[in-house]
Amino acid sequence: MMTEPDLDTPAKAANPILRRLPLIAILSVAVIGAFTLRDYLSFETLAQNREALLAFRDANYLITVLAFVAAYVVIVGFSLPGATIATLTGGFLFSTFPGVLFNVTGATIGATLIFLAASWGLGERLAAKMEGSDGAVKSIKDGIDENQWSVLFLIRLVPAVPFFVANLIPALVGVPLHRFVISTFLGIIPGALVYTSVGAGLGEVFARGETPNLGIIFEPHILFPMLGLAALAALPMALKFFKKDA
Repeated sequence: MMTEPDLDTPAKAANPILRRLPLIAILSVAVIGAFTLRDYLSFETLAQNREALLAFRDANYLITVLAFVAAYVVIVGFSLPGATIATLTGGFLFSTFPGVLFNVTGATIGATLIFLAASWGLGERLAAKMEGSDGAVKSIKDGIDENQWSVLFLIRLVPAVPFFVANLIPALVGVPLHRFVISTFLGIIPGALVYTSVGAGLGEVFARGETPNLGIIFEPHILFPMLGLAALAALPMALKFFKKDA
């Protein structure tokens, strides 16, 4: 007896590929951008075009804000080189405030795009597999689930965690979108505030013909308060751990 062909089979086979297309596109553009845009998204480029940027901002403030945030979203969303330069530019063009608000908004939207692409392409299935597994993998997944807020803030507040990695990990373990967005927006404020304030002082740096200290975030007077915030974020996990052992 002949059976009818499964008309849904091609769609089912293609579906995993289609779901991964956004993530593949991001990774492809990131690789291309790493080789082609590094010389353009640089401090030297900002220094050479500073007068034109300031003149355009003064004549078209709202358009400049929208264009800047959009450019920041593209840089972060496609993991292009120059995110730090973009943050400095936000401070240079708009001062520490509202520059930090524009920087954090652009970075959060861009990070959310990566999160959604990774979650749609890999995260949902991987999280389901981890949930259904046994042993150490399941224990890690349960540990993250029990302390999602703390883990999310930790990976944002610790400067050693690359931004791209901090966008991927939550997607791969099934973190809800609203938690990712909130923790990203609030968690990156301290670091963004530091670099935005550096950018706000670039006028004097340009006048002296110098370059800004981009390693300032690792100096003790900046690093220790940020590590203090990270320790505060980790406190709920520590309390749960000691409570279980009690």
